[in-house]
Amino acid sequence: MFQTAFQPNAFQNNAFQINVEPVGGDDGGHWTKEELQRVKRLHQKIAERQRKLEQATKDANASRKQAFKDQIDPVAKVKQSKVQSKQEVEADIPSVNTQELQRSISYLENQLNNILGAVAYRQEAARIQAELKMLEAKRLEELDDEESILILLH
Repeated sequence: MFQTAFQPNAFQNNAFQINVEPVGGDDGGHWTKEELQRVKRLHQKIAERQRKLEQATKDANASRKQAFKDQIDPVAKVKQSKVQSKQEVEADIPSVNTQELQRSISYLENQLNNILGAVAYRQEAARIQAELKMLEAKRLEELDDEESILILLH
C-alpha cells in the first residue's frame, strides 16, 4: 500500500524532474556505452550551469540590493580615477545572462529526456519481442498437440 512513498526517489527536489539518474547496468543491457557516457556528460553540464545560474542570481540580487541601498542612503563618495571607475562599471555588469543559462539547462534536460525515452522504447520493444517469442512457442506447442490428437483419431 505504501510502497511508492518509501522509495528513495519518491520525493523530487524539482517539480519538473521526473527521473534524472540513469538506470544502466543491470537493466538487461538496454544502455549503450555511448548513451551512458552522454548521460553522464549531460548531468555534469546541467550541474555546472545550475551552479552558474545560482551564482548569477545571487550576484544580481546583491547588486540590486546594493543599488537600492545607494538610492536610499547615498554616501559621500570619494572621487575616483577613471581607471577605477571603469573597472567598477565592468564589475557591476553581470557576466552571465540568467535567461540564457535557464534556456541552456532546459535544452540539456530535454536532451537527457530524449535519451531516457529512447532507452525506454528499446526496453519496451525487447519486452514485446520476448512476449511474442513466448506466444509463438505456445502456439507451436498447441499446434503440435492438435496434430498428435488428429493422428490418434485416425
